[in-house]
Amino acid sequence: MKRIVMWVLAGLMTFAMGLANAADATLGAGDVVRISVYGSPDLNVETRIGQSGILTFPLIGPVQVGGLEIPAAEKKIAGLLESGGFLRKPQVTILVTSLSSQQVSVLGLVNRPGRYPIEGKRTVLDMLALAGGANLDGSDIVTLIRKRNGAVTKETLDIVEMLRTGELQRDVELSADDILYVERAPRFYIYGEVQRPGAFKLERSMTVLQALAVGGGLTPRGTERGMRIKRRDAEGKIQVIDAKHDDLLKTDDIVYVKESLF
Repeated sequence: MKRIVMWVLAGLMTFAMGLANAADATLGAGDVVRISVYGSPDLNVETRIGQSGILTFPLIGPVQVGGLEIPAAEKKIAGLLESGGFLRKPQVTILVTSLSSQQVSVLGLVNRPGRYPIEGKRTVLDMLALAGGANLDGSDIVTLIRKRNGAVTKETLDIVEMLRTGELQRDVELSADDILYVERAPRFYIYGEVQRPGAFKLERSMTVLQALAVGGGLTPRGTERGMRIKRRDAEGKIQVIDAKHDDLLKTDDIVYVKESLF
């Protein structure tokens, strides 16, 4: 429950800090824009920017706006209207109704995976909040994959640690075509004389005693004496370890609870 609350707080925090006006957006192919000219309602249009970054506007025809931020595109259209002798000092306003060119993919074990538009400045926490955060099986570790100048980079971000320490400078700003991936959280296994044997999410700094509680506690036949942990070493070989209550579990550990002899 604490982890879910932290994700929710992350969403609220980043929305409060990161809400940005869509006027900061860079226009690109596929975006749908509504263009209006003050005092000239006959020039108001809604149009889609073509694959080459060009839109067609009344009186002036094709205009290259791909790669321009909205204020620059407004200024360019106004300048063409004035230089063409159509209007004097026109006031042009562009509103993006569908931002298709600037999107980030949020994949893996999140509640709403998909592609999300970057409206203004968006960070990792912003996009995770839009995707509903990690689901119950999702990890707190997020992988960010980026492609810049033909080179692909990958980095991991510990979201919970970032929020605990307040190091929000690590909450990097995203760009078009970035990919966020939330993989499955690490697990441990418990079987033998417990009420709910099976695989469970491995929480941070989880002890054997906590694992026993997650497994529902002992059955009437179970005993805490002689519990074992089966763990793979660096070479992949299985080690069998005598388990103590305060021993910390590792990813893919298998806890075995014996039957009492008495």
